[in-house]
Amino acid sequence: MKATCWMGRNTVEVRNVPDPGIVNARDAVVRVTSTAICGSDLHLYDGYVPTMKKGDILGHEFMGEVVEVGPQVRNLRVGDRVVVPFPIACGNCLSCQNGMYSVCENSNPNAGVAEKLMGHSPAGIFGYSHMLGGYAGGQAEYARVPFADVGPIKVEDGLPDEKVLFLSDILPTGWMGAEMCDIKPGDVIAIWGAGPVGQFAAVSARLMGAERVICIDRLPYRLHHAARAGAETLNYEEVDVLEALREMTAGRGPDACIDAVGMEAHHGNPAMYAYDRTKQATRLETDRPYALRQAILACRNGGTVSVIGVYGGFVDKFPMGAVMNRSLTLRAGQCHVQRYMRPLMDRIRHGDIDPSFVISHRMRLEDAPHAYEMFKNKENECNKVVLTT
Repeated sequence: MKATCWMGRNTVEVRNVPDPGIVNARDAVVRVTSTAICGSDLHLYDGYVPTMKKGDILGHEFMGEVVEVGPQVRNLRVGDRVVVPFPIACGNCLSCQNGMYSVCENSNPNAGVAEKLMGHSPAGIFGYSHMLGGYAGGQAEYARVPFADVGPIKVEDGLPDEKVLFLSDILPTGWMGAEMCDIKPGDVIAIWGAGPVGQFAAVSARLMGAERVICIDRLPYRLHHAARAGAETLNYEEVDVLEALREMTAGRGPDACIDAVGMEAHHGNPAMYAYDRTKQATRLETDRPYALRQAILACRNGGTVSVIGVYGGFVDKFPMGAVMNRSLTLRAGQCHVQRYMRPLMDRIRHGDIDPSFVISHRMRLEDAPHAYEMFKNKENECNKVVLTT
């Protein structure tokens, strides 16, 4: 089959690789019909996530048709259309029983590697390094899905791929980012990053009752998408963000702040950006947390900072004094996608959300190398790329 393979920093190739098969009785094999490039895939592409190996198959946002099932998978049949969540979860461990699927205790066969960096291991993730399981991803013609009796959700009513594909990751991620803010009527929510996850966080915050949502970015086309999602916008190249947010909230600050940027924050304060780049180059810091620092400083006293942007390791100059002295609540996590897929599917079905508004480019799987380069460099107003096989 054809698959998008990581070949080194800033290099992917579509290669012919062996077809997947059933390895475990709870496996399924899915013929991929649609897949997408996620912003967190760029962390792999840029070389910031360790334990990648040449030839690894990328992709954790995918859906398709079931072509084979293991003997213990009784909820799926050959021919079913399914969306596959990016975290791989067993459904049986304490974390899964508590709905915390992205920290499943059984799905990462390389848990010892993750423990050295993080203390405890999160779940395995499709196409996202050997530290997180070494699983082949879904930017391919076919994919093996472990624990298929727990993860995939069937699409039974003819909804097109583009309306349901993002149930695999970014729509639930944006929803969980807003949910962690404990939004109350009248709240003001500020979101750093107006990419697809930030756009879905904005939609979600509005649906949860936020009075105002403010998205912060520098790219006009992304800010335009955020405005379509019901947000006010700030271009951080044109305004002082902290000062602007104070003015917009009568000096108090937003009730909650969402970091939808993660480890590659940039283009902020030139001195701090240079500081973070130097620390990264000398391996004294793995991630650039400029957006996170700013979200903490902007949040009102007693407010919540929700972190859904991906971080991989360690950050410097973390404003812990602000968190402690100002009674802030910090909440974070990879999304527990399985928890949200069905209720969000219902919202799509009822017309509350049409996730396809984030799509800017539709391309073929064989065009993945060009799509990665375009997405990374924000060329041609590239907001979200969907690849079809």
